[in-house]
Amino acid sequence: MAGHSKWANIKNKKAKTDAQKGKIFTKLGREIAIAVKEGGSDPANNAKLRDVIAKAKASNMPNDNIMRSIKKAAGELGSVNYEEIAYEGYGPGGIAVIVDVVTDNRNRSASEIRHIFDKSGGSMGSNGCVAWKFDKKGVIVIEKTDKIDADELMMQAADAGCEDFVEEDDVFEIVTSPADFSKVREYLENANYEFLSAEIAMVPNDTVDLTGDAELAEKIERMLERFDDNDDVQNVYHNAILPDEE
Repeated sequence: MAGHSKWANIKNKKAKTDAQKGKIFTKLGREIAIAVKEGGSDPANNAKLRDVIAKAKASNMPNDNIMRSIKKAAGELGSVNYEEIAYEGYGPGGIAVIVDVVTDNRNRSASEIRHIFDKSGGSMGSNGCVAWKFDKKGVIVIEKTDKIDADELMMQAADAGCEDFVEEDDVFEIVTSPADFSKVREYLENANYEFLSAEIAMVPNDTVDLTGDAELAEKIERMLERFDDNDDVQNVYHNAILPDEE
């Protein structure tokens, strides 16, 4: 599957400050609320909640925060009505962009996302305008360490049912179908592997390398920062390969 080998580069960068981490934890809390609403507060009986918990742990969200979010979600189901919406559009240079939001006000979110696209030199499009450039996949990223044998990890991932295994300079990337993601994640989790990230995501099937175009890359970075600063935005997917940070 083309496109996923640069996953660590094209997904939003991990939080580096306490303020950024707090924002990520708030957004994860919304994902937990959606999962609880759809399948209940018991992870043993709610596969989506288990997956969100794994994603939260990969983002270093403390267990106390996770459990507090689950309890809060179970108590607020009647008063807060979150919904998941995906917006599609084009960023600077025609880069394909998908923005996932969790919101309690669809009109507000649509207006704010459109404004960010416009302000960034892009445009919000209709549903399906860029979705064909992406595949929905499970993506598990594991950091390379001396304790991990690449061949053994590859065999375990294959036994668990992964679709693809890619070894990069500093990480291993395991790709699954959405249906097999939970099974593969739990298999590797039970084998005591720790994840840098573990999520179902929109993975570009064709990428645009901008490592030689610093000006356009900077415009896209600013657009991603604007999306990240929006409280309703959960994830942003795009098909640009941006220069590595120094």
